[in-house]
Amino acid sequence: MSASAVLKLQKVGFSAEQVEALADFMDTQAASKADLERESNSIRAEIAELKAELKSDYAELRAELKSDYAELRAELKSEIAELRTELKSDYAELRAELKSENAELKAELKSDYAEVRSELKLFETSIRADMRQLEQRITIRLGGMLVLVTGVLLAAIRYLPAGH
Repeated sequence: MSASAVLKLQKVGFSAEQVEALADFMDTQAASKADLERESNSIRAEIAELKAELKSDYAELRAELKSDYAELRAELKSEIAELRTELKSDYAELRAELKSENAELKAELKSDYAEVRSELKLFETSIRADMRQLEQRITIRLGGMLVLVTGVLLAAIRYLPAGH
């Protein structure tokens, strides 16, 4: 407590003992500038320490994230490469199957074509034979008709009067 404060208290009726007790109480209760400065410095040190810890944690987290990112990227590249390989294999397999099916279809078509061609030749042969038979029957009938017409004409010539 300052000297002027002690004098003021004594003027108002405080005894020296009361002023001393009050000063002791105030000294124990009130923080001095030095105490406040010490606390301020302590708080600043803690803040600096926390900042350093945060920077360290941030750097560590950033390194972990970069590592995780690189690992994930490598995994994805690997999976993409596997998928490409699988797709190429599946494509080659499908292409081979399609070629095989195409060859089978060609063979079936050739077989069907040969069968149809053979049937058409048999049909043509049958039609030709039927036409020959028809031609022979027509020839025989025409020949018979010619003989008949010739006979009718000869009879008509013979029985018709000569002047007419």
